[in-house]
Amino acid sequence: MPLLITGAADAGLMELPWDIPLSAWPEERIAALPRGLSRHVVRFVRHGDGVLAVKETNPEIAHREFHMLRELERMEAPCVKPVAVVTGRQTSAGEELSAALVTEHLAFSLPYRAIFSTALRRGTLTRLIDALSVLVVRLHLAGFYWGDVSLSNALFRRDASEFSAYLVDAETGDLHQQLSDGQREYDLDTATTNIVGELLDLQESEDLDESVDPFDIGTRLEARYRELWTALTSTETIDANVPFHVAERVRALNALGFDLGEIDMQQTEDGTAITLRPKVVDAGYHSRRLMRLTGLDVQENQARRLLNDIDEYRVVREDRAGASADETFVAHEWLTHIFEPTVRAVPRALRGKLEPAQVFHEVLDHRWYLAQAAAKDVPMPVATASYVKNVLPTKADEQAVLGRSLAEMTAELPALTAEVGTRYEVRDPYANDNTHAWGGVPEPEEEPEPTVTRVSTRIPTQTRRPLTAEERAARDAEAELGTLDSPDED
Repeated sequence: MPLLITGAADAGLMELPWDIPLSAWPEERIAALPRGLSRHVVRFVRHGDGVLAVKETNPEIAHREFHMLRELERMEAPCVKPVAVVTGRQTSAGEELSAALVTEHLAFSLPYRAIFSTALRRGTLTRLIDALSVLVVRLHLAGFYWGDVSLSNALFRRDASEFSAYLVDAETGDLHQQLSDGQREYDLDTATTNIVGELLDLQESEDLDESVDPFDIGTRLEARYRELWTALTSTETIDANVPFHVAERVRALNALGFDLGEIDMQQTEDGTAITLRPKVVDAGYHSRRLMRLTGLDVQENQARRLLNDIDEYRVVREDRAGASADETFVAHEWLTHIFEPTVRAVPRALRGKLEPAQVFHEVLDHRWYLAQAAAKDVPMPVATASYVKNVLPTKADEQAVLGRSLAEMTAELPALTAEVGTRYEVRDPYANDNTHAWGGVPEPEEEPEPTVTRVSTRIPTQTRRPLTAEERAARDAEAELGTLDSPDED
């Protein structure tokens, strides 16, 4: 059977060494990224400007998982992006190899084991469980039965002070119009069992703090899941002031990061009250609002933090101007005067450590610490310079470790103020393509561009005046005497 690649229209996939077992692929093809536990061989592979995750499995499972992930992606569920399925693999000797499922590597994501280290902050584990519980709720709302909920089958990205979880293994999952209570309960039971087992493994290898009880953490996901599920789906009966209660329900869901798209309102049998039940609930309320205002595409908690900073910027601006301003105008001004200069201040060599929105969030936190220690407000450019110099270089594997005392961080504040000033130099917003991409706008080179000059190797002909009759006669006489080696022609 010839090699068959089904999925993305990327001819470059044919150039990968599919005739070699994935475990033996050459090192120059492999990206050294942390991997989680898996029952299959999984490798991160360099491809073009990006990184792909390749998993060996049988053809039926590969095709099923590919179509499952495509459907979840269409529903905007948090999951990895499927790229292709590769079948018909054979070695040069004709030996049959396993099929492969290809997905995009989720940038800035980590498996849960890579987050644990000696510098682990207190409470990080509970934030991981909370992120996983939100992921399970979102998938259940979409009608997805996971079948194997665990920390190992998810990837985590920093999302402001929290984490966001993404489905990475849909092999055991199935999609339904609506999940039954039994299906949801089975997922919760599986989650508790798997999480306790994973934490016991970490405890055995001494990678888990001694104060952590794996069984207490294992039950946290169920408690958080039920709390969120009730808030999103519960039915309530209202006998007065219906518009107020509906507005309060919408506001409460927005605070949780969800939009209420549709709601069922039904009058009770006696006609004295109305029952309310959310019908269509979509996650991403804050991220969609930030996208509308600024065009920035970030995660939910990051969007919440950035929106708060825009609100603070608006208050300060209106106090100074003495008049209110349109929210869209203020958001654009904040983008060009605050956000973009902050992320541009990060050297290119350090931009791979964190997402731009995460960097901005951490600069805000760093600025607060500096202001507390200095007992005065610290300008954003100074806080950014201090963060880039003292905090960002220490980060490894996306760990948010300050690593320096407040005294050390604030000791050079006067010098930084003198060095970088207290205001950003704002660029002309019309001088670039305004894509707001991370490093998307080319920065000017430090050295001037070389000047190209054209130089001819041909010796130019000298311009001479015609010879007079006397000069011609003298030249002919010298030639007859042999004193001229090569007389010029007229």
